[in-house]
Amino acid sequence: MLVLAVDTATPAVTAGLVELEQAAAGVATPGARTLASRVRVDPRAHAEVLTPQILECLTEAGRSRSDIAAVVVGIGPGPFTGLRVGMATAAAFGDALGLPVYGVCSLDAIATAAAADLTPGSELLVVTDARRREVYWARYRDGIRIAGPDVSKPGDLDAAHATVIAGSASHVDFFDLPVLPVETPSPAGLVQVAAAEVLARAVPEPLVPLYLRRPDAVERSYRTLDRTGA
Repeated sequence: MLVLAVDTATPAVTAGLVELEQAAAGVATPGARTLASRVRVDPRAHAEVLTPQILECLTEAGRSRSDIAAVVVGIGPGPFTGLRVGMATAAAFGDALGLPVYGVCSLDAIATAAAADLTPGSELLVVTDARRREVYWARYRDGIRIAGPDVSKPGDLDAAHATVIAGSASHVDFFDLPVLPVETPSPAGLVQVAAAEVLARAVPEPLVPLYLRRPDAVERSYRTLDRTGA
């Protein structure tokens, strides 16, 4: 089953085509093989590069849009402007092609990709850039999210039980933990999070972005109203 995966919840603009297969006998995790992927780190170019990246992936994989069976998109947490680009693009592809679109937590995708390097019982902390000197974060044990997602300043984040960390390269160093080399959601990681639903052809839940706070522009407008007394 060919799945299109996109994510714009971080400064990385990610698109990829993943071949998803039922888990083999005795194997718990479905197979997810990346056929083509494009990742560009540029927080100002989400809208300009995402659709061309998708088309490049189709060309590289020798597939057409009609071959796609489902779409998976990261729903954050992430900044307002960038996040909505990926979700709107995924929804548009799904609508145009009549495909189900599955939203997944972008931090879960990072955790899934990092799972191969974890030992049983490890507790993983995943952090990404939330701007304003804050991080989006979640904690995982044995592949299951046990806390978050949430947003906070690094100094306010209780990481006492975490044994390893993954995520934004400029933010993992705030924590005295061994670092796994998974910085952003990968196409395969995104698809693996939604694999059970995709393979079952379940009806997807509505796409709801994980902003975790109001966008900056809205907060500025509230401050203006407060000052004027309107």
